[in-house]
Amino acid sequence: MEENWQNKHIVFFDGDCGVCNFWVQWILERDKNDQFLFASLQSDFGQKFLSERGLNTKVFNTLYLWKPGQYYLEKSRAVLKIANLLGGIYKLSGLGKIIPSFLSDKIYDIVSKNRMKLANQKCYLPTPHQRAKFIQV
Repeated sequence: MEENWQNKHIVFFDGDCGVCNFWVQWILERDKNDQFLFASLQSDFGQKFLSERGLNTKVFNTLYLWKPGQYYLEKSRAVLKIANLLGGIYKLSGLGKIIPSFLSDKIYDIVSKNRMKLANQKCYLPTPHQRAKFIQV
């Protein structure tokens, strides 16, 4: 499966967070060009991603977007890039780049800090096609 990763964007998220799972579902429903794969930060694959980059492997309050062999983004920059990649009206999110990262990440951190209060953990059952987009390694 690794050979397929080179052409995809991988979204790493907190698998135990209701807000994070909501956003994964939101991306899945709008990913018309089949650009994204998903992995929880708690998974072996997520832990390997974090440790290879010297990132914290115990705290899962950051969303990462990784384009293998090219870049990885975190927090607000990852969110803006995901929206831009989805295209259509979401490309307007590019305007968010005019906000300095330290400010947009501050807002991201406030939401992240309160994310467990914002959404209940729900059991989401993806379709077979959506299930294939989750990296289980």
